[in-house]
Amino acid sequence: MSTRQLLYNREDFLRDDEGTTPHIVDGRRLHGGFIDDVYQPPRSRVRSSALREWREALLERGGQPLIADSSLLTGIRVPNAEQLMVLVANGLDRILWNSLTIIGKIEARGRLLAEMSFPDLQPSIVEDISSMAIGHLNKGLLVAHGLDEGGQPSEGIGGHDEMWFLARDLAFGVDAYPDAEPPVDIGRPASETNLRPDVAPDVASLVSLLANLLIIEFRAELGFADTQSVLRNPRLFTDRRAEAERASEIVERIRTDELIHVESLCLYLGELRSITFRTIDGSTVSGTDHIDPLWDDLVRWATIEQPRQTSARQREMILEMISTLDDAPRVLAEFDAAV
Repeated sequence: MSTRQLLYNREDFLRDDEGTTPHIVDGRRLHGGFIDDVYQPPRSRVRSSALREWREALLERGGQPLIADSSLLTGIRVPNAEQLMVLVANGLDRILWNSLTIIGKIEARGRLLAEMSFPDLQPSIVEDISSMAIGHLNKGLLVAHGLDEGGQPSEGIGGHDEMWFLARDLAFGVDAYPDAEPPVDIGRPASETNLRPDVAPDVASLVSLLANLLIIEFRAELGFADTQSVLRNPRLFTDRRAEAERASEIVERIRTDELIHVESLCLYLGELRSITFRTIDGSTVSGTDHIDPLWDDLVRWATIEQPRQTSARQREMILEMISTLDDAPRVLAEFDAAV
């Protein structure tokens, strides 16, 4: 008989780990902490343990977490890490400053997960999900995810939003450039999302949200890696070399936090593939028939349609920046060669 702990309450996922020293950088209080100088993500001890237990239970039932990682996003990216280094090396570093600012503001939007109300999935699922991760989405899991992204401003604790702003300020100095704003929608537009019409609309929308969040996490991971490559390049930020290295370490801590998000979202989608959905007309549809077409369509958008649109806009903006330089032809040649 299994002795797994599969039932948890809200407080389990929201309390910070005991025995950690606070995460404070340049006087700014950030979430997470340290044990023996090793960074510990916020609200992670019980959450990580629960994810492991649910994953093992899913495997025992014959299912598995969604098999996916950031490598599936093979679409073109402009600028890539090498192109970004060319721009920074030639004095066009505002594009990186803008990027770090925009990422921080997008992360702040993620706090909505801690504030929104989500539907109870159980009425739309045949199987009992009370001992699954998807049965705990409204029991603190999505709240914890949202707090990771947007922090706890009322308590003076910054999340990923403030960590990105701190990394930016370390590398560039405070207020190096004017503010920058992110696009209104970073996921797939709702008008282009194919939701199953035979499943309760609020449930179909939540499933789509979880899939979109995973794609956003994968895209972010690629951006995080590129940012660290630039910050760690010894030929760049030569007048703030130590600060740039510290900024890269802040990004590494964010990446450590995000591993929990990726693991949890893959688990949620894997569990959803393993169950049976009730349809509006009283029939049923398998989880794989619901999730797989949605995921495949979303991946196609994220690897073909979205990169094509975004890269064209980015290239136009970058070419305009390069054109302001005295040696624009040389820089453009270097930029185009960095592929």
